[in-house]
Amino acid sequence: MKISNRSSRSTGGRRASAAVALGAVLALTATACGDDGSGAGGDKGAEGSGKGKIVFWDNNGGIRTAVWKEIIADFEKANPDIDVEYVGIAATEYQSKVDTAIQGGGLPDVGGVGAAMLAGFSAQKALEPLDDRLAKSSLNGKLNKDMIESLKAAGGGDGTLYSVPTSANNGVLYYRTDLFDKAALDAPTTWDKFYEAAEKLTNEDKNEFGYTIRGGSGSIAQALDAMYGQSGITSFWDAGKKKTTVNDPKNVDALEKYAALYKKATPAADVNNDFAKMTAQWDTGTIGMLNHNLGSYQDHVKALGVEKFRGIPQPVGASGKRVQVSNPVDGLGVFKSSKNKEAAWKFIEFATSVEQNSKFNESAGQVPSHTEAAKAAWIQKAEPTKLAAEALNDGSTTIVQLPYYLPDWNTLSKSESEPQFQKVLLGELSAKDFLDSLAEKLNEAQAEWTEQMG
Repeated sequence: MKISNRSSRSTGGRRASAAVALGAVLALTATACGDDGSGAGGDKGAEGSGKGKIVFWDNNGGIRTAVWKEIIADFEKANPDIDVEYVGIAATEYQSKVDTAIQGGGLPDVGGVGAAMLAGFSAQKALEPLDDRLAKSSLNGKLNKDMIESLKAAGGGDGTLYSVPTSANNGVLYYRTDLFDKAALDAPTTWDKFYEAAEKLTNEDKNEFGYTIRGGSGSIAQALDAMYGQSGITSFWDAGKKKTTVNDPKNVDALEKYAALYKKATPAADVNNDFAKMTAQWDTGTIGMLNHNLGSYQDHVKALGVEKFRGIPQPVGASGKRVQVSNPVDGLGVFKSSKNKEAAWKFIEFATSVEQNSKFNESAGQVPSHTEAAKAAWIQKAEPTKLAAEALNDGSTTIVQLPYYLPDWNTLSKSESEPQFQKVLLGELSAKDFLDSLAEKLNEAQAEWTEQMG
């Protein structure tokens, strides 16, 4: 095994830039070859012998290098005729490096391909469709269906699978069990109990609050989770896939209720807090509840100890069902330019097998994609991961698939919406006006995408 450490515009402007950007990526069919012998985005590659060398790019190099080295060592032991060259690339640099290689050559055989970057890679014709390979694989029927659907939806809207899921970083409602017990409150397993606790645990004079709301960077995903969780609406688009449900009256009502918590049951500083400030505030203060994901669990353990808090799946709505928006799913894809797709696929099969998928996710602290790995012993010791895995695998949770495939999605859901959501929190903009405006932009982006895809 070889180890390397490479690690506000107008509506018309959006339409023009989106069309130009999409047209550009679809036109990228350069065929120059890179140093590793692999080609560029338009190259067709070959099945190969299933033996010899393959190159693997890790999309979270450094943080995940150690566990990938273990998995690769196990793979090479089980497949002595295949040599895997590992290239670790920092998560912040990965997409740009892949985009550069798609245009100029040097793509790996196999690499990390998560939902957030999937549409761009697939639009450039850089990824191998994996539906047929998975159907013939021992993995067929063994992987979490919602994770597969998330990756299919993110791939461009045509239902093709370009990435095999490895894990999901699920949303979690953390709550202080010591504070809940003192106030004789039930666990916040429903939205009604959540709001009751937010009110009763707040005493501003003592700097005690029932909840900390995310008003800064990353706020929109959390707000969408709260909206769809309360409304019970299970699709981001209407039946014709032309209009978003984001401004459905039920979602408007849900956002009004959620945003009304600000300063009544939350600290005033929350309007500017990103996840780092929000979680640090929760770990060091007397705040009853926090919405985040599995990634912060160990920080809470260090700060509070396991006896003072729990992490549970998002509350269920009035119907008794849990609805969540999709969290970005991570996965592995075969690049179409690979000259040894058979060996690359063998690596993916091995890495997502029960034992290896369990090993990877124990290290990452995330929910395994393999349904049997989700029952592993280590999960029983990490309650938030255990409960999240159960919620994703037992049929109790419906996932609303966010449109990661839209070229404008990141802009709409971050830089354009976050300042507007802050105005909603401050009472300067109504929830309805905010969601109506967002819906108009989303509907336009969806129409543009549909037109471009033919």
